[in-house]
Amino acid sequence: MKRTKEQSKNPSSLFQDDNKLYSRIYKILETETITDVESILANLQRTCPEYGRKKRLVLKRSVQKCIDKIVNDFDIEDASDNDDDICDDQQQQQQQPQIVQSTNHVNNTLNQLYNNDVGKNSDDKGKRTNIDVQRSNFSNAAASSSTSSKRSRIEEKIERDIESTLVKQAALRQRYLVEPKVRFEDFGGLDDVIEDIQRLVFHIHNQDLYRKLGVDAPRGFLLHGPPGVGKSLLVEALANDLQIAYLRCGATEIVAGISGESEEKIRQLFALAKELKPCLLFIDEIDAITPKRENAAREMERRIVTQVITCMDELSASDGSGHGVMVIGATNRPDSLDPALRRAGRFDREIALGIPDEKSRLEIIRVLFRNIKVDSNFDFQSLAHRTPGYVGADLKSLIREAAILALERFMNPSSTPTITIGQIDETNFQIEMCDFDGALKRVQPSSKREGFATVPDVTWSDVGALSDIRQELQLSILAPVRFACDVEKLGLSLSVGILLCGPPGCGKTLLAKAIANESGINFISVKGPELLNMYVGESERAVRSVFNRARCSKPCVIFFDEIDALCPRRTDSSDSSNVTSRVVNQLLTEMDGLESRDCFLLAATNRPDILDPAILRPGRFDKILHVGFPTAKDRFEILCTMTKNKTKPPIASDVDLEQLASDPRLDGFTGADLSALIREASLNALRQKIDGILPFDKDLILNFEHFNAALNKVRPSVSIVDRQRYNQMQSLFTETINRK
Repeated sequence: MKRTKEQSKNPSSLFQDDNKLYSRIYKILETETITDVESILANLQRTCPEYGRKKRLVLKRSVQKCIDKIVNDFDIEDASDNDDDICDDQQQQQQQPQIVQSTNHVNNTLNQLYNNDVGKNSDDKGKRTNIDVQRSNFSNAAASSSTSSKRSRIEEKIERDIESTLVKQAALRQRYLVEPKVRFEDFGGLDDVIEDIQRLVFHIHNQDLYRKLGVDAPRGFLLHGPPGVGKSLLVEALANDLQIAYLRCGATEIVAGISGESEEKIRQLFALAKELKPCLLFIDEIDAITPKRENAAREMERRIVTQVITCMDELSASDGSGHGVMVIGATNRPDSLDPALRRAGRFDREIALGIPDEKSRLEIIRVLFRNIKVDSNFDFQSLAHRTPGYVGADLKSLIREAAILALERFMNPSSTPTITIGQIDETNFQIEMCDFDGALKRVQPSSKREGFATVPDVTWSDVGALSDIRQELQLSILAPVRFACDVEKLGLSLSVGILLCGPPGCGKTLLAKAIANESGINFISVKGPELLNMYVGESERAVRSVFNRARCSKPCVIFFDEIDALCPRRTDSSDSSNVTSRVVNQLLTEMDGLESRDCFLLAATNRPDILDPAILRPGRFDKILHVGFPTAKDRFEILCTMTKNKTKPPIASDVDLEQLASDPRLDGFTGADLSALIREASLNALRQKIDGILPFDKDLILNFEHFNAALNKVRPSVSIVDRQRYNQMQSLFTETINRK
């Protein structure tokens, strides 16, 4: 209703005792069907308890005043004319056509109210006539203003809703819709993965292919693998290849602080995907919003998981609204996802992107070097061999670091003082292999940053003797990698695990590192005690994470050093040994699951007698190699290796290493003891120069006296009793390497 200037006045000025009475009566007239003052009075006392304590007569007068004030607010004439004017008005009213009854609820209520009051006071005809005139004027004025006002408010609300919806849709498009720029040609070493993905999405342009066969088309798949392997870029290249809409959303963008807003964002995202179909909807790091519901800390996390599951199920609706939408998730923790998401019909396939092997790294390096200036004789194969454990992001960072070193070398004032930055393109500027030698020392692979050590720079040139064990390791590990076709044709069932046992200091760990370096495959080194945790279940989880990383990084070697701390013999006691028993059970289960020939197990221990017998059965650690004490011939080879054939440290000609190795005082010496012997001899020579026995300008050279003094000071690290025990232990194993 349109009000006049009088309505702007404070209506409570007439009712000093109750300034809310006016608005309450107006609300009753607008919402309720009431025909008299008594009904209004009863309604007020029922809805507002404070009116029940007031005198009824006083309250009734106040109500009547409010009704009169409401009538005056709509510019209705006052009933103060004389009788002649009233008669003229009655005649004019009879001559006018019948007035249509207003549809406004407040007007009808007021009319009925005044009719009842007039019926009660039949002796006052002039007043009744005046009320009729007021009713007609009130109806005509209020009906027209109310109808137009309501219509305008409804239209304005519809326009605001439409404008708000358009703004939200534009914001969603701008936020999530991405133009793909990456191509499949920018990838290397992922041919098999690309082929699997293309097989899943070839129907995206023609949804009738599966419908004609009577089956449902795939709705989504999950990409998982370590960080940096190219999961996000692979999806972008897929969208570019298919030439369809590409929606990319980070999982953390969905989470909101207000209850229900996160679910609304998910619904809007899927609705936008349906609108843009055919479309790829990519959710990166999906594990952040879809954890296992039984482990969720808050109820909001469970609701988000449920909303994602519901939206994915709606894509398979019978009305076909979700056809043409493919949902792709990416994560590096697939085991943390809710199991309901990983079933068929939601994420139909799970595609693993592991750490690239040497062949894949070579393809990645060639792709990355397409626009980089390098020497024409650059050895890409050597660089791929020297980067085990590196993923695509690591190789890209390695090239950037090598470019920095090349710029530093090129801009070095001592070498090229006349070259400026503007003259770089005019010279023969390029990255050389020496730059990568320095970059390899600065850039470490992602797997090493996450606590998994890669293969160190240990080669067979750093290992003395042990040639027989080297041949066994090459046959067990290198043959399946380098001669896979021949092994498959022969149907050989090679050993999954190899156990190296023997006294401490004989080179068991050194052997494992050298064979992994020679093979060029990924290497995961695990110290036995570092997997143990004081909290229940954490040790078993650490074991599972190691084997999961190995499966994603195959071909891979897992080396357990000091495995006796991880797998001791299980007992029936109910004390703390139950913790180690659970770890042993978990390790046995994971070892049985290594059915692939691309994962190998190596372990080292000097206490094989305390290992659990179940771990030594065939199919687990079925090849046991005993690395015993070196013989005189082995000691000679070890001394030559450690001294770099008498060059480092420099040794005088009067020292015969072969004769030194045959010295009876060296019986029982291990490789570590021989290293301590050379170190002590070097300290003796340095001590003579410090004491002034040798001149300061003379080069230090180790002679026979230095070694003789060291032999009198260094003793074998393994006692005679322990040596006998290790010799008895050697006869207990079938796969024993006998040195001659």
